[in-house]
Amino acid sequence: MARTSIFRIIAILLPFLLLGLLELSLRLFHYGYETSLFIEDPGNKDYLSFNPDASRRYFTDQLNATTGNREPFRKVKEAGTLRIFVLGESTTIGYPYFHNGSFHRWLQYRLMRSFPDKKLEIVNLSLTAVNSYTVLGFAREVVNYAPDVILIYAGHNEYYGALGVGSTNRLGNNPRLVNLLLWLRKLRTVQLLTKAYGKVGRIFSSDADKAGKTRMQLMVANQQIAYGSPMYSNGITQFETNMDEALNVFHRRGIPVFISNLVSNLRDQRPFVSITAGDTTNAQYDYAQAGRSWDSGDYVTARRDYVRAKEMDALRFRAPERMNEIIAGFSRKYDNVHLVDTRAAFEAASDHGIIGKSLLLEHVHPNLTGYALMSDVFYHALQQQGIIPLARDRELTFNQLLADMPLTRVDSLSGAYKIANLENNWPFNDSGRVKGPPSRDDLHLSTEEEDLAYAVAFEHLSWEEATGQLYDFYSKTEDWAKAAIVMEALCLEHPSEAALYEKTGMLYGKLKENDNAILYFGEAFRLEPSFERAHYLFVLCLQADRPTEALPYLDYAIANNSSGMNLQPIRTGAVEIMQLENQVGKDSTQTDVLQKIARAYRQMGNEPAALKYMSLAERAQKKPAR
Repeated sequence: MARTSIFRIIAILLPFLLLGLLELSLRLFHYGYETSLFIEDPGNKDYLSFNPDASRRYFTDQLNATTGNREPFRKVKEAGTLRIFVLGESTTIGYPYFHNGSFHRWLQYRLMRSFPDKKLEIVNLSLTAVNSYTVLGFAREVVNYAPDVILIYAGHNEYYGALGVGSTNRLGNNPRLVNLLLWLRKLRTVQLLTKAYGKVGRIFSSDADKAGKTRMQLMVANQQIAYGSPMYSNGITQFETNMDEALNVFHRRGIPVFISNLVSNLRDQRPFVSITAGDTTNAQYDYAQAGRSWDSGDYVTARRDYVRAKEMDALRFRAPERMNEIIAGFSRKYDNVHLVDTRAAFEAASDHGIIGKSLLLEHVHPNLTGYALMSDVFYHALQQQGIIPLARDRELTFNQLLADMPLTRVDSLSGAYKIANLENNWPFNDSGRVKGPPSRDDLHLSTEEEDLAYAVAFEHLSWEEATGQLYDFYSKTEDWAKAAIVMEALCLEHPSEAALYEKTGMLYGKLKENDNAILYFGEAFRLEPSFERAHYLFVLCLQADRPTEALPYLDYAIANNSSGMNLQPIRTGAVEIMQLENQVGKDSTQTDVLQKIARAYRQMGNEPAALKYMSLAERAQKKPAR
């Protein structure tokens, strides 16, 4: 009996032992891919960056797996750093602009300009063609990397994103079972089986099945998901279950989460698929009714029917209203979760409160103004919760943000070209056939910016390469203002590279824009302090009549003086000017004090600042006594 029991135990354990040996062998020979969220950044061993393979376990067909941004952050978080992680889908990563068109880059630029002394790390972990499964999976890992804040915008892809209930990449309708299978995909053995399954599937699926279909169409298994149907309800359950668990992960760690509700194009996006469910009207009928109400000036009824048309649209690329209710409920359930009311902001900025193409490009993706507005709502939500300070003298207003954001014509045009191509194909084009991108002749390209934008959109020229070529073009034509904007854009893309900030500061110095020169030299100095940068900075600060800011750079330059310059008289003069300016602050009519400041600046060789105070003194002398 004992021998029989031993054989039974061996028989039970043997498959597991063989699987264990297979797993060890596969790892020994480096088969498969690492699924961890972050890897050591290839460019700097002191930094981590988003693992390009992190998304692969969410896609049944590995050929459809998408990759995201590379935004390095320090392995060891520096004291005083505000570290923000961003989770979501294609809107959250900024489609079709990506890079500096995305809402988090608008936010990054505004924070940098408004609070230049703040150490900031914003890392966007969003991907196209994914949904709440990646939000949950990434949430479980990102909590281990010292986040101060989490920003989330997700919900439109629950039906057709990877593992969505209506997608070709689905694994089932039970979110908990699907999440177990996703965990198993960390194993190299499961990765081997998944790859084999994919190859077998491609053998039995003819190329004709895929011919003439876009990637967007290939992700869709069920084009008719009726309102209130079991599959419709499964999508909502999937979203609520995954997002609740993700938010619970952050709640257990006490990490503030800012989750936005969702916006959809109501007025200018007709329903994709209109079917009649039971005795109810169909989506196309509701859309037509809404249009008639709009034309008659009955905007309340129009909005109701536009919403109903979106809800009844059976091709579910726009999130149901129920998801916004769920999102609002999370902010009530968890004390660390704060609702970001993007929808209210978009409605307030839309004609008669009905969102359309003034802010959205097609069905769900904002245009550049829309992404800026989205960033503004997150910005004020962060302020309201005390994550960032309230208004101060240098705070960049929303209108200034719109004017100053370093977006090039290549950024805006490449996005426009991508959307034009998207709308040429399914589901926007009823033919169902894939139309190739518009030709260069069709678009009548005539400028360097247009050529580069076309190459980014359709010819696989990277944004980085195109931006570099654009800088070279502006340099050759000596258009230094546009060259400086390009360099600012590169600083946002590579916020840890001091040389880019220095080059930007040099360009703004060349343009005599001292405030911008100080900003970018200051960032370069913060990342990599040096005597040369400190020297540039204290000179620029004094030229701009900012002696208080000049003093720390003067002190650094004196302590690390590699030039043999006698900087002590300059420091003495700066301190004297600070004291005199404090007196002027109390009484601007003190001409003798103003003249002393002018003399102190003149002794430094700072003639522009000296002339400024001499002019103030002359005006003070002419002002009649009260």
